Amino acid sequence: MQEKELRKLLEQLQKGNIDINGAVNELKLLPFKDLGFAKVDFHRELRQGHPEVVFCQGKTPEQVKEIVKVLADRSKNILATRADEAAYEAVLEVLPEAQYFKAARIVKVNEEKVITGKGTILVVSAGTADIPVAEEAVITAEAFGNKVERLYDVGVAGLHRLLTNIDKLNEARVIIVVAGMEGALASVVGGLVNVPVVAVPTSVGYGASFNGLSALLTMLNSCAAGVGVVNIDNGFGAARLASVINSL
Repeated sequence: MQEKELRKLLEQLQKGNIDINGAVNELKLLPFKDLGFAKVDFHRELRQGHPEVVFCQGKTPEQVKEIVKVLADRSKNILATRADEAAYEAVLEVLPEAQYFKAARIVKVNEEKVITGKGTILVVSAGTADIPVAEEAVITAEAFGNKVERLYDVGVAGLHRLLTNIDKLNEARVIIVVAGMEGALASVVGGLVNVPVVAVPTSVGYGASFNGLSALLTMLNSCAAGVGVVNIDNGFGAARLASVINSL
């Protein structure tokens, strides 16, 4: 149990806002609360340094709302990924201050934005079509306390667009490269810098790209050292990994 949770419970006891039985009931909710359709993890931040994030895809708006409502009782720093407009409208019923980032498909509530990362995370996209996944990475990395910069539409079809931004590449502490089609941009960036590169294949591309499989295999077979690869379209996972690296 986190120290702030203990202090909060102690303050409630001292003020008479809760009795012993109420305190016991609060403790029973830890380390998670079972909603029947979901078990909401309250110890995620203690174990991993960030609160549980709600993955909205496949959940009904009502389920998303109930999960967010439970999380909001303990924290006002909430992130919900792969959220559509319906999920956002449901969250607004319990958290009117929630923001919706349409391109990223993320609902976010931040009590306060504190930068804890040691340097800058640079998110690079190969094409404009890759921006939704790139934005998921940007908004997530910012929510996890990082300074984030964008460099979009600099794919290998016009390599000069990337090379004119070499200073920006060199200033970053971690780089996330988001690319569909053949996914070659991650190797190019990896060969230019001396910092970790997190590669994100996207499902953008014509038929033979196989919904991102081609880009995934290209990135896995990169000849550039220092390139790690996450799953197809997984901007969130890339941001989480980059955030951990940026905090070391």
